[in-house]
Amino acid sequence: MKITIIGVGKIKEKYFTLAIDEYSKRLSRYCKLEIIEVSDEKTPDQASEAEENQIKRIEGERILKHIKNDGYVITLAIEGKMLSSTDLADKMEQLGVGGASHLIFIIGGSLGLGSEVLSRADYKLSFSKMTFPHQLMRVVLLEQIYRAYRINTNQPYHK
Repeated sequence: MKITIIGVGKIKEKYFTLAIDEYSKRLSRYCKLEIIEVSDEKTPDQASEAEENQIKRIEGERILKHIKNDGYVITLAIEGKMLSSTDLADKMEQLGVGGASHLIFIIGGSLGLGSEVLSRADYKLSFSKMTFPHQLMRVVLLEQIYRAYRINTNQPYHK
């Protein structure tokens, strides 16, 4: 299976980069992983709703350019469905058995995802009602994908 993660913004902190590299290496035995970074837009202080929507639209256009028609798109969104690690593993396995060979996970920028990207989603996944930095979410997502593969291959994982 191919897994693509599209994230808004660059990873600047070395500790996040090291964690991403470690999980990418671990995942290489289970799937073909691609991580795509699209640039984020500067958000002015006290931006209006219209300005925020414009920023999400621009970032969304950058994201949508990388979505292939064959991909099953999973957006990370607060309003999405919360799953346990085993439920995510089951979901990924069911998608693979059902013929999905390319999963595309999308992590928005500081303002979240625009309506164009959310409407393209085949599934909306939530990790929490809380908001997390996109750099941290990339690490958490990679860890959960790795954990899903461990679960699905009956290998030990930390509970």
